[in-house]
Amino acid sequence: MNLAESIYQHSLNLPEIAAREALDFIEFLEQCYAPVPHNIKQLNDTEAFLAAIVGGLSEDFPDDISDKDLGVDTLREALD
Repeated sequence: MNLAESIYQHSLNLPEIAAREALDFIEFLEQCYAPVPHNIKQLNDTEAFLAAIVGGLSEDFPDDISDKDLGVDTLREALD
């Protein structure tokens, strides 16, 4: 029996809630130890960050916003 089969066999003895917790932990470990594909840059790299957020605005986002749409700043003294 290999390791994966052993983990599976032990999981059969657990109550449902504990089996779900074990699965969550295994998925967490998978994220920690899974190899990162070499063609993906680190997120701290500016190009990778920009590539990750490209298309973040929906297609219906208005592209005709001008300064007159932003409002006017009020001086603090005028609020007294």
